[in-house]
Amino acid sequence: MTDSVPAAPTADEDARPRLIAHRGFAGTAPENTVAAAERAATGPGRAAMIEVDVMPTGDGTVVCFHDDHLHDAGGSRGITDAQGTVWETSDAVVLDAEVLDSGETVPRLADVFEVLPDEVGVNVELKNPGSDAVRFGEALDADALADQRELWNPFVADVLAVVERYDNDVLFSSFCEAALAAVRDAAPSIPVGVLAGTSLADALAVADRYDAEAVHPPWDLVRGTPFAGRAEHLDDPPEVDVVAEAHDAGRAVNVWTVDTWYRADQLRRAGVDGLIADYPGLLDFGNEA
Repeated sequence: MTDSVPAAPTADEDARPRLIAHRGFAGTAPENTVAAAERAATGPGRAAMIEVDVMPTGDGTVVCFHDDHLHDAGGSRGITDAQGTVWETSDAVVLDAEVLDSGETVPRLADVFEVLPDEVGVNVELKNPGSDAVRFGEALDADALADQRELWNPFVADVLAVVERYDNDVLFSSFCEAALAAVRDAAPSIPVGVLAGTSLADALAVADRYDAEAVHPPWDLVRGTPFAGRAEHLDDPPEVDVVAEAHDAGRAVNVWTVDTWYRADQLRRAGVDGLIADYPGLLDFGNEA
C-alpha cells in the first residue's frame, strides 16, 4: 500500500476533477463486486479511484457491501438472494450471496484489490464495524468517542491488514468520527476523508480534529451550484461554503453521489476536486475526453 494525499485543492473552475467510481460505478455494474471494480478501473471512462464499502462477516472477514442486511429489512434494499445481517452471517452464506441477479457474489475486500492495477486508487469507506450501536454523521464528545472507538478499533485493524498487502494508493472515508480516529491512531500517514451527511458543520469540525486530507459532502450542499440546498440534505444553510472552507484548510473536496453530466459540470465549475460518481464519462460532454 502506498500512502498518498488526494489531489491538491484548486480554485480553478476549469480544472477537471478526478472521477471516483462509486461502488465501482453502481449505475453500470452490480455494486461493490469484483466485476464492477475491474470494469471501472480498466473499461471505457475508467476511474482514477474505486470507492467500496466495507464491513465484517460473522466470521470476521472484511467484505465489500453497503447495506446492513443481505435481504430487504431495516432500510436495506434486499439486493442479494441471501438472508441475514452481514456481520452476524457466516462467510459461507455472505460470500455466496448473489448481487442483483448478476451472477456476481459479495467479495472480500482482498478480492477487489487483486483485480485492480496498482495505479488505480481505492477509497475504502468504513461502513460498519459489526454493530447496531454505531453513531453516524456527528461530532462526538470525549466519552462517546471512547465508547465508539471500542467498536471500531478491531475492525479497522482488520481492514488495514488487508490493504497493507497492496501497492494501490488508499483513502479511508467514513461518516463515523470514531472510524477515522481509529485509522489516524493505527496508520497516521494514510489519508482520511470525512463524509458529510446533513451537517457540514460537524463534518468540517471532525476534519479539523483529525487534520483530514479530504471532506466528502453531498452534491446538493455545494455552494455555487444551482441545486445547492434544494434537495434532501437541508440541515445546514446553503451559504455554508464547504469548498472554500475545505480548500482554505488544504483539504480536497470529493462530492457524492453524482449521477448526471449536468451535476458533474456544475460541481466542476464550483471547484470540487473529485466526483464520486455512479457512471463513467460524466465529464466528457463538452470537454475533451
